[in-house]
Amino acid sequence: MKRLHVNISVTDLDSSVGFYNSLFDAEPTVLKEDYAKWMLDDPRVNFAITTRGQRKGLDHLGIQVENDEELGEVYARLKTAGAPVIEEGATTCCYANSEKSWIFDPDSIAWETFLTLGESPVYGTDNVKNANPESACCGRPQPEAAKSGSSCC
Repeated sequence: MKRLHVNISVTDLDSSVGFYNSLFDAEPTVLKEDYAKWMLDDPRVNFAITTRGQRKGLDHLGIQVENDEELGEVYARLKTAGAPVIEEGATTCCYANSEKSWIFDPDSIAWETFLTLGESPVYGTDNVKNANPESACCGRPQPEAAKSGSSCC
């Protein structure tokens, strides 16, 4: 079963955690000094906030899958969406090891598709080629990388 992923860059993690704890009536499943994540079942969403992004607000959206079959299904859909797919592959980001790809919608909103393979003790790799310096996500490419067809890794 797939899960919607939303990542928001925030100014003050503590006050944002308090707000979202109340909104979701749940505590984060991951809480670090610069990051919090709620794995909610109602609504089914992986909702994350972080202080890492330079630009505050919506950082990116995504679809998290639970197995290789679902990942292949979503990757196949990406390839028919009419935009270049940036295949990041195996990566560490947001305190997790994942397999992921990126695509940008017509208005340059980043969409991440990923399969989480396990936890990581570190946030991730912050020095990724073509990464967006304003993004809160370690390897999120810039829209220009998708247009030029270059890879983020």
